[in-house]
Amino acid sequence: MSEKIIIYTDGAARGNPGPGGYGIVMKLGDYEKPFSQGYRRTTNNRMELLAVIVALEKIKKTGYNVVIYSDSKYVVDAVEKGWVFDWERIQFKKKKNPDLWIRFLKVYRKHQVKFHWVKGHANIPENERCDQLAVEASKKSNLLIDKGYENSDQLKMK
Repeated sequence: MSEKIIIYTDGAARGNPGPGGYGIVMKLGDYEKPFSQGYRRTTNNRMELLAVIVALEKIKKTGYNVVIYSDSKYVVDAVEKGWVFDWERIQFKKKKNPDLWIRFLKVYRKHQVKFHWVKGHANIPENERCDQLAVEASKKSNLLIDKGYENSDQLKMK
């Protein structure tokens, strides 16, 4: 595919862990679509990663060139520095968020994805919008359960 999909993502958690959410702004040419969702108990890092996963899962065809802008060093460095592939090789032993990283790798491999780290709260309009979407989602009354967090050993790892 010659078309490039541009994605901005952000995650938020109030309390870390606490209520959280993600925000996404996806762009294809002149078309732009926002997405967000909140969870009753989760972490900031999980929401940062889930935003990327959900955005990639929204792309129904394979083989796109995708550029993702995120203010999460956790996500950007894990992929761009190759850490996640080392974690995969050791089956994510003693790593946090293995459920999300496994899900990420499945959808990541369907496209040519490049990550760019952006500084948070630096007046980058799309990043600010994602932050607003994530925070607003975390405050809604219909919060989902982050089963990967609430049903995992991560509560014990704290």
